[in-house]
Amino acid sequence: MPRTSPLVLPLALAAVSLLIPRPAHACTSIGVTRGASADGSTMATYAADSHELYGALSHFPAAVHAPGETRKIIDWDKGAPLGEIPEVPRTYSVVGNMNEHQVVVGETTFGGREELVDPKGGLDYGSLMYLALQRAKTAREAVRVIADLAATHGYRSKGESLTLADPRELWLMEIIGRGPGGKGALWVARKVPDGMVTAHANMARIRTFPLRDPDTLYSPDVIAFAREKGWFTGPDEKFAFADAYGPPESGDLRTCELRVWRVFDKLAPSLKLSPDFAKKPGVYSSLPLWIKPDRTVRPQDLMALMRDHFEGTEFDLTKGVGAGPYELPYRWRPLTWKVDGKEHLNERAIATQQTGFVFVSQSREKLPGPIGGLLWFGVDDAATNVFMPIYAGLREVPKSLAVGTATLHRFSWDSAFWMFNWVANQTYARYSDMVQDVRRVQQELEGGFFERQADVEKAAAHLYASAPELGREYVAAYSTRQVEMTVARWKQLGEDLLVKYMDGNVKDEQGKVLHPPYSEGWYRRILAESPEQFAVQPGVFNPKDPKAPAAPAQAPAPATTAATAPAAPAAKPTAP
Repeated sequence: MPRTSPLVLPLALAAVSLLIPRPAHACTSIGVTRGASADGSTMATYAADSHELYGALSHFPAAVHAPGETRKIIDWDKGAPLGEIPEVPRTYSVVGNMNEHQVVVGETTFGGREELVDPKGGLDYGSLMYLALQRAKTAREAVRVIADLAATHGYRSKGESLTLADPRELWLMEIIGRGPGGKGALWVARKVPDGMVTAHANMARIRTFPLRDPDTLYSPDVIAFAREKGWFTGPDEKFAFADAYGPPESGDLRTCELRVWRVFDKLAPSLKLSPDFAKKPGVYSSLPLWIKPDRTVRPQDLMALMRDHFEGTEFDLTKGVGAGPYELPYRWRPLTWKVDGKEHLNERAIATQQTGFVFVSQSREKLPGPIGGLLWFGVDDAATNVFMPIYAGLREVPKSLAVGTATLHRFSWDSAFWMFNWVANQTYARYSDMVQDVRRVQQELEGGFFERQADVEKAAAHLYASAPELGREYVAAYSTRQVEMTVARWKQLGEDLLVKYMDGNVKDEQGKVLHPPYSEGWYRRILAESPEQFAVQPGVFNPKDPKAPAAPAQAPAPATTAATAPAAPAAKPTAP
């Protein structure tokens, strides 16, 4: 009788408590090859964005499995059981989206053709990601694990774009199903050339690809299937995966591909890439699949990108009437609306208020896996959170980041996710002012992490050389301390913000209450809408105002005569 893997319970808990249904057009992922990074690390980012996602850090310990052992599969989005698959002899330790061999997987959903979804397929995209992390030592191997599992057990999700990284290579994979009853998946994967940067944001991006190249992998009938369906008719060399299986829907270029443009334009402004494709109907994206950055990329650069709201561009969300008087870079959903029958939309930036968790990863060949693998991990909105150092050697998730500490429906002071949400939601009331306070603490904490990083890793590597377990324990303990310290500091920040900005006032450093006015521009917007409503009427006398004009002198009383003078009143009798 098959035995169930001991990892079933943590996987089920992660699926049910952490990974809940997500809307379309939700996530953003960036990949940086080691030749494009400042320190020779391969890097990847991923923002898991959803209004219904509680941000936490998952963890699956390494395990050895007996012959005949099986693994229960839980739908990553819905928490529903999908069946069982055979276990492999050995699975690797996974912390978040990184395993002990420094393999990282991130994703964005591009959707694609609805008729290619197989609701009875055996594996969803989330299960495939974490199975690949537990079974693959390299990014290339992870591509094969995902493809083989989908071929064997079926694929039930919509179209997905995946970023797969290891210390040496970076891959971009796109996968979609074959429709109801169709076995396996249609997919293509490309190794990103060293020295390049790629990105994807909820739109299929792999178009044409070399057919005979060891650094390009694809399902055998990926072209033939499209021909059979009538979605492609040209020569094989002209086949474009995205055009056949993930043609963009209305608005995709504006809400999705524009985020990729922002990444490329920030990292390689010399290319002068145009965003016009996002503004003109019927114009397809002209963005390349990858670009060479103008200078090498640091983790801090990727953190800044994950916090971006199109600042300084024509799409800047801190501008316009929608931002309010305090330049709030968010527009509450829905992003699209109609007025007089005409549809309109708000921008969808990389940073968004509904992020569950977000990371920037580093995979480094010169360091042992538990030390070289590093997730700069944060929960809630990247713009107002802290990227905390989580090493691949972590043995136990800190309580504040653990699955099950709290839920979306139960606030907890012990939860990092709720601490960062609490602070972020305070900033929305007076964003341009309050975010400055947040950034000071954010920079203080992250600056300290980066300042200590080299010394921490040097000490850990020294221990690892003679006693690997001691080296792993060293970085694990360090990660836990930084998380605990950060969450405590963020709670203090939330308390300080409440006191400083209570009731719409602002207190200075001495605690004196100030009443800073709205900006002149905002006052002008108010008057433009209703020019007369707020006008002070001239000529109203205020005797308490020292600058008010003196009251006019009274006119002298008219002269009276005996004839016109009123008679004097009769004298009242005096009291006895």
